[in-house]
Amino acid sequence: MNIGEIARRAGVSRSTVSYVLSGKRSVSEATRQRIQSVIDELDYRPNASARALKEGRTRTLGLVIPPASQRLTDMQLGFVASVVEAAARHDLDVLLSPSGGDHDRSFERIVTGRRVDGVVLMEIRLADDRVTRLTKAGLPFVTIGRTAEPHGMSWIDIDYAGLIARCVQHLADLGHRHVALVNRSAELVAAGYGPSHRALTGFRAAAVERGLTGVEVCSGDDTASGEACMEQLLATHPEVTAVATINEAALPGIQRALTGAGLSVPRDFSVTGVAAQHWAEDFRPPLTAADVPMVEMGAEAVSLLLEIIAAPGAVPRHRLYSPPISLRSSTGPVRGR
Repeated sequence: MNIGEIARRAGVSRSTVSYVLSGKRSVSEATRQRIQSVIDELDYRPNASARALKEGRTRTLGLVIPPASQRLTDMQLGFVASVVEAAARHDLDVLLSPSGGDHDRSFERIVTGRRVDGVVLMEIRLADDRVTRLTKAGLPFVTIGRTAEPHGMSWIDIDYAGLIARCVQHLADLGHRHVALVNRSAELVAAGYGPSHRALTGFRAAAVERGLTGVEVCSGDDTASGEACMEQLLATHPEVTAVATINEAALPGIQRALTGAGLSVPRDFSVTGVAAQHWAEDFRPPLTAADVPMVEMGAEAVSLLLEIIAAPGAVPRHRLYSPPISLRSSTGPVRGR
């Protein structure tokens, strides 16, 4: 059923039906009632465009993701899915838009085209031009992650510094004296990627506090990179007996390299870090890790954004997630090799 059929049955023009649905222009009470009777008889429900016209909104949220040329990690995909699912529960659509490099035009269309009511922005850097652009444009937004100076914006994030510090402290309690951090890629670290830098901060602080020797390495977000990174770490730092990581995509490669070196986890080598729960549970043996609550975080990002859209002048809100370290089977007391 469409507006044309309603207009035909009510004996009015399509534009008159549109005026009744949108409320943009006044229509005589008799005509409005006649149109409403047809709507009720046909059990017509306005589509999203009609509702948007009436409300002055698009009923669409923008989700700005890393460039499409890059393979999204499982955690990134989890955040995308959680935002889309949360938006659907509010009867909202989600427009995905890549940003960075050749994709900046897509992001600019999101900002200037008013195609969305607000934006959820992922993969935040300590100094992020996209945050500055959205702030200047006055478009409501929420970030998953935060900049170095995040007080004037609404965001949700994971406490990477605190969680990695707790992982290091756990390894120290088990007697490990030489530990390594397997970070995200060197390119992301150089670009000021927030989680990478905060993980480094937590790792260094905990190593100093516990008197450990810390080694810092980077890995690409894939199995092959994780394997190559771990092989090089074992070759150049044979004294290392444990690693902590925020790079869950590298975990299968880390495991493969340890197996190839004849090292048993956790008898010979311990592994811990921050990861999505299913990645931790798929590791062999299951990974001692802080499980990232992606579904909850995506839902909260959407909820925060809707609050900002409804009340643009509201005080920015922040949420820093610090899930507990789930003690599984991948960490154990240090032993000589």
